[in-house]
Amino acid sequence: MTKLPNCPKCNSEYTYEDGNLIICPECAYEWSLDTAEEDSDELVVKDAHGNTLVDGDMIVVIKDLKIKGSSSVVKQGTKVKNIRLVEGDHNIDCRIDGIGAMKLKSEFVKKG
Repeated sequence: MTKLPNCPKCNSEYTYEDGNLIICPECAYEWSLDTAEEDSDELVVKDAHGNTLVDGDMIVVIKDLKIKGSSSVVKQGTKVKNIRLVEGDHNIDCRIDGIGAMKLKSEFVKKG
């Protein structure tokens, strides 16, 4: 019998396997062994279609976005090159031609 890992959320040792998932009965957190290795201190950002984004990717805005505190708008279809991923609610840091430095939410972009 193999030793199952402790829960990554509450560190409980009472985890059990259910199909391809590992479940913690104390905090009800579920994860798979495949993603357990990937979750280690690595920022994972996904676009609106579920594609994983990495630093330096090119993205396309999928919705008109109003710029807070301005009358400008980032139009749908705007291409943004050389993005940088950051922690937080707005997890994409970039520079848009004609507008300047911006922070975008990944749910409003797709990988280009």
